[in-house]
Amino acid sequence: MLGDRIRKLRKQKKLTLEALAGEGLTKGMLSLIENNKAKPSMESLAYVAERLGVEVTDLLEEISTQEVRGILEQAEKLYNQKSTEQYKVLLTLIEPYIEKLTQGYESARLLDIYARSLYEEKLAGWEELIEQAATMYDKMNLTANRAQIAIFRSMVNFIQHEYSKALEILVRERTEIELNHVYIDPMTRVDFDYHEAILHFAIGDNKAASAVMESAIHFSKEHRIFYRINDLYRLGAGQALMFNDEENKELYLRKLKQYGEFADDLPSILIHDLITVMSLNTLNQEYAKALEIIDHYLTDPKVKEVVEDLYIIEKGKALYGLGQFTDAITHFEKVETPTTTHHPFDLALFYVRYSYIALCLRELGEREEALQAAQIAVENFETLPDSPFKEFVKETLEAIEMDS
Repeated sequence: MLGDRIRKLRKQKKLTLEALAGEGLTKGMLSLIENNKAKPSMESLAYVAERLGVEVTDLLEEISTQEVRGILEQAEKLYNQKSTEQYKVLLTLIEPYIEKLTQGYESARLLDIYARSLYEEKLAGWEELIEQAATMYDKMNLTANRAQIAIFRSMVNFIQHEYSKALEILVRERTEIELNHVYIDPMTRVDFDYHEAILHFAIGDNKAASAVMESAIHFSKEHRIFYRINDLYRLGAGQALMFNDEENKELYLRKLKQYGEFADDLPSILIHDLITVMSLNTLNQEYAKALEIIDHYLTDPKVKEVVEDLYIIEKGKALYGLGQFTDAITHFEKVETPTTTHHPFDLALFYVRYSYIALCLRELGEREEALQAAQIAVENFETLPDSPFKEFVKETLEAIEMDS
């Protein structure tokens, strides 16, 4: 209540009743107000607020702007810590204030974080709260924050492998934001373009994916925004590899390497060399050269955090190419498809190992086991869009079935 808020602020500022009352109020009247036995006039309320150093609205609201800012500061730190308990802690921190978060950036952002935390903890109610935050961002014309909610809602469907629905949500919300917001900042536009490109790619619409991706790269260069440029180069190189587009593969690999060396960006360098190794294994059949690059990285602890499993799969492919079938199977079996991998292209890189296991078993005379592994590969690729990887998997099964 109002009196409670005045008393709390007075004590926080270490003021006595007399000190706060000053010459504008009597000590007795202030005591009645603090005990909710008297209601101050707006003039008296303005006087008390001025002496407390706050806005009148801070006294009238159940939670002050200053208090909300303090909670948001704690929440932002927790949200960026990335620990196993962070979302539980965030829910505990923000939950007591949810009903009071009705206006202002701080309230919208806290609702945003709370909704995301509910989602991460697999708890109900996040959709309603994220919509409330989105509406508040819209009213304040906070385009970047509103765009991140659009991307978040889209990615919720993406990680469930509902790629078409994810793209539909992103395009619809992007259109609404661009129609209703006066200005779309360059970084937000590039973020939209990047996510739209990966979703077009996910549903197999490579023409649309390339158009959006190339537009984003051109826009980034024109406006000297390099926020997503490495991601865009990786996407371009990966797409070119997937569809045997040698010209674009070389172009984007060169760009990716230049960026990695300039920015000292290890993931970019690792992805560049991984795609190079893939080409050596599948196109050039230079298995010994591929192994040299792979073994160099597998002795580096830094690789473990980025693409270790994919390098192990490529080592298995190289060993298969060299006729070392048992060792190849050992390497393939070291790898599990990560639960955090969702894009069809990334899934394909992991799923294809079953076909190589099948081919190794075939060479070792284990026909029944080879057939089982080849069938697993085909089943995994069933929901993925068409690609040379998918064709390879089908052809492998057909070849092994003919042997049986």
